[in-house]
Amino acid sequence: MNYFIKEREWKEIFKILSNIKGLHTKNENHIRQFIEAVWYISRSGCQWRLLPPHYGYWRSAHRRFKQWSDKGVWEALFQRIQNQPDMEATMLDATIVRAHACSAGYGKESQPQQALGRSRGGFSTKIHALVDALGNPLKFILSPGQRHKITQAEALIEGISGSIVIGDKAYDSNAFVETLKAKDCICVIPPKRNRLNPRNYDEHLYKERHLIECFFGKIKHFRRIFSRFDKTASSFLSFLHFVSTFIWLR
Repeated sequence: MNYFIKEREWKEIFKILSNIKGLHTKNENHIRQFIEAVWYISRSGCQWRLLPPHYGYWRSAHRRFKQWSDKGVWEALFQRIQNQPDMEATMLDATIVRAHACSAGYGKESQPQQALGRSRGGFSTKIHALVDALGNPLKFILSPGQRHKITQAEALIEGISGSIVIGDKAYDSNAFVETLKAKDCICVIPPKRNRLNPRNYDEHLYKERHLIECFFGKIKHFRRIFSRFDKTASSFLSFLHFVSTFIWLR
């Protein structure tokens, strides 16, 4: 069997999985086969039932993926892979992904709870992200596609203090700026045009914001992120955590 995950990356992943309580990781080959299956689904964007047979029975792989999602294993893997993030600066932004029709119908009137909504771009989900000074991901929040960026800003920077926080004009809110000041953060957010008294900001530092845009470009090479096929927000977020783990391993 040809592996897509590099040997160095797999050793790091298996080391973390082995230290997570409640997981049966004695058979390393079976665990790797499963992780390779999740990687294949993430990269190709195909349905679970189209998983090639050499990855094992697709229903078993899908069931284990959901179980790990419910237990928070994917999030734990993502958090533990973060090796000394550069917190000198943090950047926050959001991107919209189109949701396929098959992602609807989880429950009656459940779309807002599952981070699904209708924006100008159609049926969609918005990914709110926070990255460090090097563009490595730190945190994600999902919301319906029509939800404004600023609604998740304070939740994204929870626990952040003494950092340079960089964002675009969508984050130019008096309340958010005051929150950053209370956290001893340097606010690098350009003022909106309609401000009567525009704030000054460091235009040189603001140029670093391209790093979060580059991050969004990296994760959207994975078709399961580029377009949402999952009915539940937890499953889509699990794919996001899984893919971002490999961003850290690069």
